[in-house]
Amino acid sequence: MSGMENNFSLVGCMEEVPDPRAPYNQKHKILDIIVIAVTAILCGMDTWNEIEDWAKSKRDWLGSFLELPGGIPSHDTINRVFQMIDPEKFHDAFFRWTGAVAGKIEGVVAIDGKTVRRSRDDAKGNRPAHVVSAWACEASLVLGQLKVDEKTNEIKAIPELLDILCLKGCVVTIDAMGTQKEIAEKIIDKEADYILQVKGNQERLMEDIVLYFEKDVFPCRKNELAEEGRYYKDICFDHGRQETREYYVENEIGWLKADHSEWKGLSGIGACVSTVTEKGVATQSISYSIYSRSGMGAEEYGKCKRAHWGIENSLHWVLDIGFREDESRIRAGNAAENVNVLRHIGTNLLKQEKSCKMGIASKRKKCGYDPDYLYKVLGGLNTGLD
Repeated sequence: MSGMENNFSLVGCMEEVPDPRAPYNQKHKILDIIVIAVTAILCGMDTWNEIEDWAKSKRDWLGSFLELPGGIPSHDTINRVFQMIDPEKFHDAFFRWTGAVAGKIEGVVAIDGKTVRRSRDDAKGNRPAHVVSAWACEASLVLGQLKVDEKTNEIKAIPELLDILCLKGCVVTIDAMGTQKEIAEKIIDKEADYILQVKGNQERLMEDIVLYFEKDVFPCRKNELAEEGRYYKDICFDHGRQETREYYVENEIGWLKADHSEWKGLSGIGACVSTVTEKGVATQSISYSIYSRSGMGAEEYGKCKRAHWGIENSLHWVLDIGFREDESRIRAGNAAENVNVLRHIGTNLLKQEKSCKMGIASKRKKCGYDPDYLYKVLGGLNTGLD
């Protein structure tokens, strides 16, 4: 297999995943099973049966770079292996690969959670799998993910995810669930900056920020604030819907830091006033944040906020629409969590292939019927399969 000598190729990293099966049950190599699953998912396959059928139809092609000592594994075998693979070890391999292909990450890293809705197993009393992911907005790469334990929430998973990411110089954006003193401290310790949304879970901080903006900022002349870099506005039009976003920042917050000194790195506060007009009806909402980047202007603040919202379109929407994640019934054992990693691998590969101007779902179909395009996707990042 070309590229196998490169220890940081996708194949090289996946070789490090331990085989959970007893030696006498290893008719098929675990690396072969993983590579078959990755390429089948790239080609539009979503279920174990589809993966098996696709692999059988591509037997000669797969055999040109895989050993396949036992032929093509059955769907039951593929399912069973992904139920058994240690998710932590699988994640480690994914992190090594993304770390190698991403290089130095710059700009905004958005951290957000997503529930795989149909992964719920009522018979076994298991809740749907909930995964927290880190998305490099400018690079369009999934940097890593962690499953949220059923007995905890994102507050515990986020610090663990931060621990394994190289974030120096980045701006980390997180919704209100992640607005915790310990998380802010960890981001600063990682030599990064943060923008953390503030809601009712930090009630006293929220009250102080809202009162300040309502009393001392919103009443001011917007043109004067803009001249000082404290106000910025953008307008978006989409299918008859207009959204106006007005961003406000305040960096002179000695009064706030005195009362909330436990927030490490706190340098400023921001507000976003969003007004959506559709069919002549306008609705308004306001969100507030704290941030650590010293001297941040309203335009930079707005760009960071927009980049964070982009995780919905760039990752969550892609997984739902492009990979039909919310329709997936894969749920037994560790399968749901491990298949989520496979989808993230597919997302990274397809996002980096930019010659074809179409959505992820269409790119997957094209991989299925156009071998040249599949080769191009596999060669787009360091896979070891090109």
